[in-house]
Amino acid sequence: MDPITAAALAALAGGLGGEAGRHAWQGLTALVRRPFGRASTQGTEDGAAPRISSGELEVAALEGEPADPLRAQALATALGVRAALDDEFRALLDEWWQQAQAGSSGGDVHNSIGGNVESGATVVQSRDISALTFNMTRAPAARED
Repeated sequence: MDPITAAALAALAGGLGGEAGRHAWQGLTALVRRPFGRASTQGTEDGAAPRISSGELEVAALEGEPADPLRAQALATALGVRAALDDEFRALLDEWWQQAQAGSSGGDVHNSIGGNVESGATVVQSRDISALTFNMTRAPAARED
């Protein structure tokens, strides 16, 4: 499994990657809420689940302050420890990470303008826009007398 970096987690928590990033973050949130697998209880003296973080608190903390590198590192560490103790979680985390990387790989953007376009018209070409508002007024057309 490729390591999940604190920087990548912070970027996802901060909304980088547009819709794909939000989807990846939601997937991680759902993943850490899963109960520990059976294999994670092996090796404890009383057979109880080990006293380690599921990652839920770290996800919530990073979501609250995505620019905090310490919170990002705490989440990366919690994920790594849980993956080391829970084979099922490790497999699911690896699958999530592969999908998250594939979703943020970019992609081609092809913008084109065709047809009848007014001279001086405003055109915006872009990719992955969210929470954007245009407040525009159109000047009245000049009268030809």
